[in-house]
Amino acid sequence: MTLAYFLDGLRCSTCKTLNTLWLDPRRAAVECRECGQSALIFPEIGEARKEGCQ
Repeated sequence: MTLAYFLDGLRCSTCKTLNTLWLDPRRAAVECRECGQSALIFPEIGEARKEGCQ
């Protein structure tokens, strides 16, 4: 069993249903619980360090 996070206030781009998206960081995927559409995510490495740089 993996830990998933509910993504509040977002719509699925396929079925347009509100509040059905879940983020599974272990699989690096977002999934719609209504239609089953899923997408892989690619977090940007070093994002926090860029904010302090000018």
